[in-house]
Amino acid sequence: MQARGVRPVEMAREYLATSRSTSKGRMMPVHGSYHRLGIFPPATPTASQCLPAVGAAWGMRIQGRNGIVLCTVGDASTRQGDFYEALAFAIQERLPVAFVVEDNGYGISTPTQKMLPFRLGIFSEKIYRHVDGRSVDAVYSAGRDIITMTRRGDGPSVLWVEVDRISSHTNSDDHRVYRSRADIEAMKARDPVEAYAQTLIKRGDLTQVELEALRTEANAEADSAYREAENEPGPLPTTAAAQLFGAAEGAGYQPPFPLDEAASTMVGALNTCLREALDRFPDALVFGQDVEDPKGGVFGFTRGLSTRFPGRVINSPLAEATIVGAGVGLAACGLRPIFELQFIDFIAPAFSQLINQLATLRWRSNGDWTCPAIFYAPYGAYLPAGGTWHSQSNEAFWTHIPGIRVAVPSTPADVVGLLWTALNEGDPTILLIPKHIMRVRHKVDVPRAIGFGRAREVQAGKDVTVVTWGNCVEIVEEASTALRDTCSVEIIDLRSLVPCDWTAIEASVAKTGRLVVVNEDARTGSFGQTVVTEMTNSQVRFNRLLSQPLLVARADTHIPFNPTLEYAVLPDAARVTAAVLEVLK
Repeated sequence: MQARGVRPVEMAREYLATSRSTSKGRMMPVHGSYHRLGIFPPATPTASQCLPAVGAAWGMRIQGRNGIVLCTVGDASTRQGDFYEALAFAIQERLPVAFVVEDNGYGISTPTQKMLPFRLGIFSEKIYRHVDGRSVDAVYSAGRDIITMTRRGDGPSVLWVEVDRISSHTNSDDHRVYRSRADIEAMKARDPVEAYAQTLIKRGDLTQVELEALRTEANAEADSAYREAENEPGPLPTTAAAQLFGAAEGAGYQPPFPLDEAASTMVGALNTCLREALDRFPDALVFGQDVEDPKGGVFGFTRGLSTRFPGRVINSPLAEATIVGAGVGLAACGLRPIFELQFIDFIAPAFSQLINQLATLRWRSNGDWTCPAIFYAPYGAYLPAGGTWHSQSNEAFWTHIPGIRVAVPSTPADVVGLLWTALNEGDPTILLIPKHIMRVRHKVDVPRAIGFGRAREVQAGKDVTVVTWGNCVEIVEEASTALRDTCSVEIIDLRSLVPCDWTAIEASVAKTGRLVVVNEDARTGSFGQTVVTEMTNSQVRFNRLLSQPLLVARADTHIPFNPTLEYAVLPDAARVTAAVLEVLK
């Protein structure tokens, strides 16, 4: 880090979490962000850096930059799936990335001798190079070789470096509990700093007097750096959530293209918008499973695009963590990656990348790095026989992660407006495309700007406010039609869950005095419960209610394969109608 240009005072600021640290006091020591030096901010979960590293290497190659990415990882972390996926993708694409595995023999207290994949023979020796990390000259020589090879375009390289962890893992760990005294003393005797100093003295490149002078100078520099950092103020409490999102255009961005009959469904509208994005943004690309022609995506979202834009609509491996993790690296390099996930149900393998890398990057670097990656996926049920893993909604998962925008369009116009805004703003976005209504035809309209956090009034009413989104918009409309001789229902389609248009909901409830929320996600912990809470957690809002708010949601169970069972657990028009009549009482 110091050789790269990080100054000791900067390290001290990170250690003491001052207001002048790169994260403004949010991150632990050794988690600094130095964009100016090309140093990506670490995240604590082990091996989570590997997939963004290959994404960055891929992005550099796309941009024609003659650089490489260096990714360091610990020995215990090489058993994480992210490491395997990263290495596999790097080899597949011959990416300019060098992995340095620092093997100190322990995962905190667990010996890794019998666990390290290099020792288990999992990798061919063609893939990696083994070196004694206690020898400065050996590391320098091997490092020069692998960097030269990687720069030359020979693909990724792996340097397996055996080192010693001379101290305990952390200040709450005492390695004397699980290491013998003889082992600890032997490690100290192998301290590479001391060993290299003696090598230089023996070679005549350094004298003992000069060595002591260097140590005195280094100690003074460290002391000075920490004294300076100690005198800096701490961060203000009001800054804790700053840089969670970038500055957003409240009204959204106007799509600069017309829509034709091909865009009369959400599927067609998404295809049209992706085509325009690839045509107008040279740094945009689409990556996902089966997105290339002739398939053009399982649902046809990308049909025709890889033919029209060769090399920019790319099939991914069957590995969701690779899709999301590589997306972080691509976006951090300044590209506009758009990623298709075949079903939102399959995103679980990528959960670590979502919560640890994607969502935190802007915040943990205080805006030094951004991640304008867009992910879209079909979501939801109401298509019989989808079963448990083709019918989930689970939007509450994603709304619970700070730093990710979540939207659920229910019309072709909303798909275009939200996607175009996401393409022009700098935050990670998840667009959930409701499967049951994504092929419903709508009147083709002029595309309009739609900002995140702007709800849509589907119909005005005066007796009851029904808030919903996605597939349930259709169900609520059906219930409203059945109730037209009984009451006047106002329907609010949130469209954007994070950020959410609390103002629109409050204004509607102020008019009607009654609230019903409908979501197809499971009841417990759902975003629908969040809406109810937000509308009742202040005296002003609570006093506007003439009756208790109600939530209509999926039963707290998985979605069965049999259609009769599926519809038994999902919200339907009858349940919505009953809820409206209940609040009218």
